[in-house]
Amino acid sequence: MAETCDILISGGGIAGLTAAAVFGAAGFDVTCVDPTPPVTERDAAGSDLRTTAFLQPAQALLEHCGLWARLSDHAAPLQIMRIVDAGGEVPEPRIVRDFNAADISDQPFGWNLPNWLLRREMIARLTELPNVDFRPGTGTTTLFTRTSEARVGLSDGTLLRCKLVLAADGRNSPMREAAGINVKTTRYGQKALAFAVTHPTPHDNVSTEIHRSGGPFTMVPLPDWHGSPSSAIVWMERGPVAQDLLVMPDAGFEAAMTERSCGLLGPLKLASRRTIWPIISQSATRLAGERIALMAEAAHVVPPIGAQGLNMSLNDLRSLLDLAEAHRDDLGNATMLEAYHKARIRDVELRVTGIDLLNRASMVEARPLRDVRALGLDALYALPAVRRTLMQMGLGVR
Repeated sequence: MAETCDILISGGGIAGLTAAAVFGAAGFDVTCVDPTPPVTERDAAGSDLRTTAFLQPAQALLEHCGLWARLSDHAAPLQIMRIVDAGGEVPEPRIVRDFNAADISDQPFGWNLPNWLLRREMIARLTELPNVDFRPGTGTTTLFTRTSEARVGLSDGTLLRCKLVLAADGRNSPMREAAGINVKTTRYGQKALAFAVTHPTPHDNVSTEIHRSGGPFTMVPLPDWHGSPSSAIVWMERGPVAQDLLVMPDAGFEAAMTERSCGLLGPLKLASRRTIWPIISQSATRLAGERIALMAEAAHVVPPIGAQGLNMSLNDLRSLLDLAEAHRDDLGNATMLEAYHKARIRDVELRVTGIDLLNRASMVEARPLRDVRALGLDALYALPAVRRTLMQMGLGVR
């Protein structure tokens, strides 16, 4: 006999685990599956050394589902977003502009946490929710839908019946493919190196994005590591350059990243292994189908610029939660899912397009184009109303 639940979440990454906590705390019967058991230790093989910045509007959602109490002590606040143009003849700052959260709020822009730690704390929270069943090591294999329910086959042979399938299973989402929903993909020929560093100069809760060519070099605050100031680095470069950097001996790599950072925090020292990720933009042509909703990277993928990725996902989640609570008597029906698509598709398209343009501007090699980029940054910052609007849009508020 098939098992049953209200919501099956396909995907146990940061977005899927957050969704499981949110819907579980709201009283829904949730099953969350992921074929890959999560790695929850920093230095274990396969750990995700990327970090996630939860922007300010996320805090209320995380508090509501009981996650923020577990995360707050580990979070590094992001008070200032610093944009540096270093596109001159040598890698040194020629324009530095700060976007300070104090200009629009009495709170930081957001809080940064390592992904491996997020998984650890989120899984711990799920164990406290009796109506959430998290099954690491189990994936989704088949999807059959009708107007009244969905039937999902799992890799362990289980057949599960549910009212709503939530696809949070990544850019190659098996549930999206099973539902026949297409995607539009842009490939940049870029890869991103992600790793942690220590440095002698405190970061003072400033997240710094340095633009030269190949993509941004971003330093995001972390709590101190072994008594030294620490930051997470995302270094985007064209693919062959990134591959060379990945295998470069540590001493040469530390010299290269210190130069690329313009020495803003002093000599950078590796504090973790290096990992590498492909950079794409991708968006689904629809965000919902019969008895299925797409969220997070199953719905949209953007380059890691401006902390938009997961925060777009949390906007998906807020919309889905509101609609699910309004349709408890017929969860996952066609009216609910059409409303979800309409509520989110325009914002997703705008942000995917905007971040695509920012990434292309950051990649430019030709000196004249880099000069145009620098002039544009200077002009935007010089207009207080525009600067304030950009910060509010980045947070997803108006």
